[in-house]
Amino acid sequence: MNELIGRDAELARLAQAGPVLLLVGDVGTGKTALLEHAARQAAAGGARVLRAEGSESESSLAFSGLHQLLRPVPDEVDGLPDRQRAALRDAFGAGSAAPDPMLIGVAVLSLLSALGEHRPVLVALDDAQWFDRASLDALSFAARRLAGEPVTMLIGVRGGDHLPGFGRHAPALALGPLDRPAANRLLDLQPDSPTGHTRTRILDQAGGNPLALVELTRAATTATRLPDAGPLPLTDRLERIFAARLDGLPAATTRALLLLAATDSAEPAGPPHAGDVVWLPAEQAGLVRRNGLDVRFRHPLARSAVYHAASLDDRREAHLALAAMLRDEPDRRAWHLAAASPGPDAAVSAELERTATRARRRGGHAAAAKALQRAAELAPRREDSARLLVEAASAAVFTGDLAWVTKLTAEARARTDDATLLASAAVQAGRLAVLTGRHTAVFASLADAAEELSVHQPAAALDLLTGAAVVRFYSGLDSQRRRIQDLLRPLPEDTTQAWVRAVSDPFAGRAELLRLLPKLTAEARAKPERLTAVGIMAWLLDETPQAVNAFDEAVHRWELQGPLPEGLGGAIAWAQVERGRWGPARESCARTIEAGRAAGLDHAVACAIAVDATVLAFQGDAATARAQAEEALTLVDPLESRSVRVYARHALGAAAVAEGAFGIAYDQLRMAFTADGAPVHYHASYPALADLAAAAVRCGRRAEAAAIIERTAADLAGNASPRLHALISRARGLLADPGDAEPHFRAALADPVLEHWPFERAQTLLDLAEWLRRRRRVAEARGPLTEALETFLRLGARPWIERARAESRAAGLDVTATAPDALAELSPQQQQIVRLAAGGLTNREIGEKLFLSPRTVGSHLYRSFPKLGITARSQLRDLIEDSASSTE
Repeated sequence: MNELIGRDAELARLAQAGPVLLLVGDVGTGKTALLEHAARQAAAGGARVLRAEGSESESSLAFSGLHQLLRPVPDEVDGLPDRQRAALRDAFGAGSAAPDPMLIGVAVLSLLSALGEHRPVLVALDDAQWFDRASLDALSFAARRLAGEPVTMLIGVRGGDHLPGFGRHAPALALGPLDRPAANRLLDLQPDSPTGHTRTRILDQAGGNPLALVELTRAATTATRLPDAGPLPLTDRLERIFAARLDGLPAATTRALLLLAATDSAEPAGPPHAGDVVWLPAEQAGLVRRNGLDVRFRHPLARSAVYHAASLDDRREAHLALAAMLRDEPDRRAWHLAAASPGPDAAVSAELERTATRARRRGGHAAAAKALQRAAELAPRREDSARLLVEAASAAVFTGDLAWVTKLTAEARARTDDATLLASAAVQAGRLAVLTGRHTAVFASLADAAEELSVHQPAAALDLLTGAAVVRFYSGLDSQRRRIQDLLRPLPEDTTQAWVRAVSDPFAGRAELLRLLPKLTAEARAKPERLTAVGIMAWLLDETPQAVNAFDEAVHRWELQGPLPEGLGGAIAWAQVERGRWGPARESCARTIEAGRAAGLDHAVACAIAVDATVLAFQGDAATARAQAEEALTLVDPLESRSVRVYARHALGAAAVAEGAFGIAYDQLRMAFTADGAPVHYHASYPALADLAAAAVRCGRRAEAAAIIERTAADLAGNASPRLHALISRARGLLADPGDAEPHFRAALADPVLEHWPFERAQTLLDLAEWLRRRRRVAEARGPLTEALETFLRLGARPWIERARAESRAAGLDVTATAPDALAELSPQQQQIVRLAAGGLTNREIGEKLFLSPRTVGSHLYRSFPKLGITARSQLRDLIEDSASSTE
């Protein structure tokens, strides 16, 4: 292939680096040629090739790209597990339910993995910048999990276009201009290689662009002269070359080309019965290529040239003809009717609104927003236009594109004076802004809007303050707390105001807020959509058991699976961590990370990564925990997001503790507090108190840590929760003189409610046991030691297991390694897989639950069996049951 000169070897080298490779370049730099070459080579080597091409108009149709890609493998789709198959059917409009975006991603991963069991798979995606957002989300989900699979994904995308889900994580081959020697070699390979002055002009005008070199050479051999040189962009010059080939074509061919250009579909287009007489002239002119009945343009510029060379009336007639042909495809039909509309049209606007409803039902929020935006443009009445723009903003929120949401809401405000609609527009913009990392600017915007609406739209003002409270949590700025308090005073006292107060300042009025929790919980059971909010409030008040119950009920009754992370969605994972449900916590993190990355919401990703890093540190995977915590810090501005900053430092401290590096641990945990000992964050800093004290004792920083502990105790005074009382008491016990420690440890264990924080309780039990043994009260130490070790084993907290075992042996206890201990030697992910396999789940079912391919699940099990001392899957159940019984 001419355009491959000097690039094939680089493509092959980069393809070895990972399962995904982006081919990035401007129009004509050879992306399509490289993809075609790779596809031919792969097919010749026995691989299965799946291909899809993006198109501008179909970027508005949810899952159209994915449907095009998977259309050749219907039998394999039918062979997927029921839930995954149903999710794809829902995505493609053949089902009745709203699809789960994560489940669709798992279905794509499972399908590619299954295809790879028989032979290698190449997924070739061209013009990916025009793929619909829903398809990109599903494909990027799968792409991040292809490591170890015989699947390669090659993606062609124009330079300068952001590809959601891929940009940061995939290597890229940048296709720049050819240098002069390579450009000359390419010209030498042309059928009529140019010479002399003509060659020089072509080389100068093409600027190293391979397509320009080929097409200008073709033009030089078929035209009387080359296009004039000038300041036009290269693509415009090339488009003029393609447009020139329309001259002299038969009228029937020109009409067929315009229909093909207007449809932008993966299906063959043009007159239904067009044959050689119609298409041959276009093929000879180098505008199209044919493969049986399939007719495609040779290049996107050929499509663009044909379309823009036609008059407005001819384009309108083409779209109307296509709309008539697509009566059984209402979504595509609606877009063609819109393209044919010369001005406002209420009927077409209504068609697009119905298209948006269908797209939203299938999870295509970007497609829905585009349809509503176009419907607004066509709506004859300004009031209807404003309403549709607000609805478009509401849908666009779930794409994560804040600039788009802001633009839509601004256009809505320009079209209406309706106070309710304007308030709704402000709420929609704020809903997404909360999830970004621009906390200072976003808070000011939300607070100002709430102040403006407080008199005439108090409900909308409170909605905005819920967002402002979330931003206050993320940022940790005390000035924001004071602003929220001022704005709340004139607003009605209701459950929303209580939630805002709990989020922005949970310990100031904790007792009063606690009294409201039962009422809020009862109301939420009647309105399940409120359960998550109740859970968040309970977690912030250190009522973790109530929080977990609310979150569990929300998942059960409300399917807590949105296309975007909830504001403060990290509370779900943190509550699970505190309750000792580390596996479900990591699953919650995985969902948030996927949704956040797909939407480009780095702050949401950082929040989830920080939780995940903490669990990994507790489980002893210090290297991975450290890498994740450091990534979280790079994704945010630490001065803007004090919550992530503190959580990441706590994770880094826990990782250092796991490795016995207590000086490093202290330095990291110390960063959760200011130089004078105040908390950096009003909620996130406090859980680090006891760990800070433990590290201080082991690195000689006892006095400094004690000052921080006592300042915290004084600041919280009577507002501290039982959990914080326990942490402060444990810290005091660790820092006290040896003769004075016991009352503090006993106080930290006194309240039975503290059993709901099993890891923290087990750490205190171990501290007490160590103190007792050193005081030669060995018999008394054995009970706390046994209970602590059982908890650590159940949680898989490997560093603490080893410490508790060593202490138990010193106390004369028999702690011979058993099968449960072997289970603890597995990685956290392997433990999850083993437990699910022991419960009878198949590899496919485990993969669906953990967002892995069945092959990856099988690989983990294969590596786990020797570590567990077993040879068959059937032995897992007994091993896990033995583990459970030993820790009860």
